[in-house]
Amino acid sequence: MDIITRDRQYVASTYGRFPVALVKGRGARCWDSEGKEYIDLTSGIGVNSLGFCDPEWAEAVSGQLTTLQHTSNLYYTGPGAALAETLCLRSGMRKAFFGNSGAEANEGAVKAARKWGHARRGPDCHNIVTLKGSFHGRTLAALAATGQDQFHKDFHPFPAGFSYAEPNDISSLESLADGNTCAVMVEFVQGEGGVRALDQSYVDAVAKLCRERDILLIGDEVQTGIGRVGTLFAYERYGVKPDIVTCAKGLGGGLPIGAILFGEKTETTLKPGDHASTFGANPAVCAGALVVLNRLDDDGLRHVNETSKIIRSRLSNIVKRYTGMEPWIGGLGLMIGMDVPYVSAKEVVSAGIRHGALTLTARDRLRLLPPLNITPEETEEALRRLEKAGGSLV
Repeated sequence: MDIITRDRQYVASTYGRFPVALVKGRGARCWDSEGKEYIDLTSGIGVNSLGFCDPEWAEAVSGQLTTLQHTSNLYYTGPGAALAETLCLRSGMRKAFFGNSGAEANEGAVKAARKWGHARRGPDCHNIVTLKGSFHGRTLAALAATGQDQFHKDFHPFPAGFSYAEPNDISSLESLADGNTCAVMVEFVQGEGGVRALDQSYVDAVAKLCRERDILLIGDEVQTGIGRVGTLFAYERYGVKPDIVTCAKGLGGGLPIGAILFGEKTETTLKPGDHASTFGANPAVCAGALVVLNRLDDDGLRHVNETSKIIRSRLSNIVKRYTGMEPWIGGLGLMIGMDVPYVSAKEVVSAGIRHGALTLTARDRLRLLPPLNITPEETEEALRRLEKAGGSLV
């Protein structure tokens, strides 16, 4: 029985998979069960920061696995403490909590914000405003925080206390943020919402409103964080500093981890017994995450920004060559979204598979999340394959 047949028979049908069974990879290249090679421009949806099977990352993880693979959070471990220190020093935040995913991190942020609100203004101060078009995860509270009706269908009732403001419209937020609002939660670039970056003036206004009304600002950096946008976190590009930051995806370099980072206003909010995770701060995962962060130094982040400029320019030229139209290209850094004239984004993804390039969609847009260390040679080959894929559709 081949991989695809076995999966379809025994795995719950919760994913709309493409007909590709990947079996190995190195860098930005991977191969399927038929031996076909692909250039991966998805990073496992922003997870494989250093591509497939980076040697330094793999050595750190495997070395930790042969030393101490798990202890529970009843004891201290070196990798978890070192990762927390690195994240706090590089982010400017004060404390870190580790879980296993972005949804878990956002759930923990909601709990912390509500406890902070209760202590500040009483038990009615529990409301959280998020943005329409946002995506914060698939657990119930994270889903309730998500500002997209399509994800809410069939799963009511949701936890109460969430409302949704129009992005880039400060008057909408002002009308919703009242005395019972404990936090405003934003993605600086809405990934699943169409790779839409918030306007600088809007983010400035949100930060100002939160300061003036004594409301927490939560930055959901699950997809934007860990170098994806060309700075370690997206809030750095906007010149603001949230009170709580969540991250996940790219942090583990391919292994499951989520983190909540707490700033000065929230660092002591959660006490022993308030929140926990059995697998949080797993030593092997933290060892891999340390390699990711160490590689995202000034040179690593400069590479992200330089590669972003190349890909965006070439994508624009490809579309103009075939359609005569200037495409909309959004996002920041190597979080790239693009409108594709005349054909659907899903058609482009399918054509890319045929020509050996793996891409994604975000709503009706093409989305690219290549490895942050993708080489110039891999980038050039990926763009050649995308150009062939585009040519096959016109």
